[in-house]
Amino acid sequence: MPFSSVRKLADADLPTRWGHFRIMGFEGIVLDPESCNENLPAPATRVETAVALVMGDIHSAPPIVRIHSQCLTGDVFHSLRCDCRQQLELALATIADAGAGILLYENQEGRGIGLMAKLQAYELQDQGRDTIEANLELGYKADCRLYELPAEVLKLIGVKAVRLMTNNPEKVEALVSAGIEVTERISALVPESDENHRYLETKREKMGHLVS
Repeated sequence: MPFSSVRKLADADLPTRWGHFRIMGFEGIVLDPESCNENLPAPATRVETAVALVMGDIHSAPPIVRIHSQCLTGDVFHSLRCDCRQQLELALATIADAGAGILLYENQEGRGIGLMAKLQAYELQDQGRDTIEANLELGYKADCRLYELPAEVLKLIGVKAVRLMTNNPEKVEALVSAGIEVTERISALVPESDENHRYLETKREKMGHLVS
């Protein structure tokens, strides 16, 4: 999916409980995007945004990188339906322990379907569907996320090789296809619970995530 432009819009200090980061804001304009919903036409262009939290020296060696999709219910409200908040905190702690790394936070709520559609999918899940079945019933693809913008952000800040923290093989493939070398995959596995068991089972059985 071609970008007409990717640019950095902001760069500021961000002290956190995991340590001191730089927070950078990026915007990309997508030309001729595909529609994620079979019932909705695709717009001529789409604006995508992402935030990069950068710690330490990211250029002397391949840094730890986590591509994290926005999850309001998990990241902010600490929902137990998913593993998003645990993965976010694991990534920040791992970067802090290493003293260097990048967390790329993408505005792709609900695997890219948006917050309201995600909540509608939750309602269907309460009726017995799994996450993929719910998305498909609403007319969406199983996963609408694409990872070209994180790759372009890495190129823009001069990072050509990474140690990618993910359980999702598609993220590895997307970066490699975009010309970013993945020297190592680091597990983002977090403890399973009764509340997220089916969610993780669907990731494992239907999406090929490396969740044991």
